[in-house]
Amino acid sequence: MNSVKRDHPHVPELMGGLLLRVRAAFGDEDWDGLRQSHFRLLTSVPDQGIAITELAERLSMTKQGCGQFVAALADSGYLHVDIDTADRRVRVVRRTAAGTRMVQRVDARVGALEEQWAAEVGPRRYATFRRVLAEIAYPDDRE
Repeated sequence: MNSVKRDHPHVPELMGGLLLRVRAAFGDEDWDGLRQSHFRLLTSVPDQGIAITELAERLSMTKQGCGQFVAALADSGYLHVDIDTADRRVRVVRRTAAGTRMVQRVDARVGALEEQWAAEVGPRRYATFRRVLAEIAYPDDRE
């Protein structure tokens, strides 16, 4: 079998390394059984609430998969689901007070991690990294 020799790691490998550092940053504290995937959903719920269908689109998930995550977070007390009074077919997701506190904890931890990374590579290089990463991750959002 031929092995592939590379001079440097490929981008998915580098991204995997970053994700391992994110997991490690969250690993030393009790997060009430929540995982990164829960945090991603919880932090994507705006203060005014959002329809499950729209939330699923925002997260590139199926409506059913998103609904399962929402149900688990509602059962845990982090989200509340209401029926939209204007269209009773629509379920609107809102964070509870506990959900808002968890988002604040997550944001603080991510902020500390970003500060650490900026200190490691320098604030200008980190700011450039963040801008380039955003451009690649969300090409449709370019100005």
